[in-house]
Amino acid sequence: RENFIHLHNPHLEKMKEDILYHFALGTGTHDFPALFGDVKFVCVGGSPSRMKAFIAYIAEELGLGGPGCDYPNICVGTDRYAMYKVGPVLSVSHGMGIPSISIMLHELIKLLHHAKCSNITIIRIGTSGGIGLEPGSVVITRQSVDATFKPQFEQVILGKTVIRSTNLDEELAKELMQCSQEMSQFNTVIGNTMCTLDFYEGQGRLDGAICLYNEEEKLQYLKEAYDSGVRNIEMESSVFAAMCSLSGVKAAVVCVTLLNRLEGDQISSSHDVLVEYQQRPQKLVGYFIKKSLGKV
Repeated sequence: RENFIHLHNPHLEKMKEDILYHFALGTGTHDFPALFGDVKFVCVGGSPSRMKAFIAYIAEELGLGGPGCDYPNICVGTDRYAMYKVGPVLSVSHGMGIPSISIMLHELIKLLHHAKCSNITIIRIGTSGGIGLEPGSVVITRQSVDATFKPQFEQVILGKTVIRSTNLDEELAKELMQCSQEMSQFNTVIGNTMCTLDFYEGQGRLDGAICLYNEEEKLQYLKEAYDSGVRNIEMESSVFAAMCSLSGVKAAVVCVTLLNRLEGDQISSSHDVLVEYQQRPQKLVGYFIKKSLGKV
């Protein structure tokens, strides 16, 4: 059954042209169905270089490219985001934090709608701080929760507070977990992900420029988070889950943990170790895409 993108905006129908400003793309200048109509999987992550590395990895995995192949940035006309495509896979950077990924998602969802894409799966792949997990563990998000452990995304619109659900696709999370078990390469868990508004005070770190609480208070907060089901902390999952759910898109969040926050605040692993950790969500999602396409 064809499942198309739902746009909750009647004003778009009255526009002669839709300019996706931060992508440097527009319906008046680009043929969206020709460029993106075959997309089935969209992977998003913070860093442009990481998303370029992912498209090169998935191209080789799907037999659509090899070492030395070049994958041009579709959004070359802007320095806000980077976008790469190979076969049915689109790879897009979203920057850091809720505002940055929110802007990207508005334009990405419209892009997929204009391209008449159907049966889309969107997965955020990224890094995070773990709670009670060994560094290098991968967390598949069950629910994104806010800093008070509630499964909701809160936003002020026209001066009024709007609260949206942050549920993610349960079956997709189970499929990803099954893929990890089949791969058997690294520890993977399903758990709640806490989405915060910043990296330092919002995550209870002691090493920011400002910190007006002590270590005991920090540890008490993180243990409360763990007891509520939280297994990692990042800064994008809540609005990602809310917007994908409203748009009728199957979505998942897969993040590797770079440290155990119960044991410290600073990321001290070597560059080589961190690079290997960051490849783990890519490998898991790559395996999932191959399996979905019958290539495993």
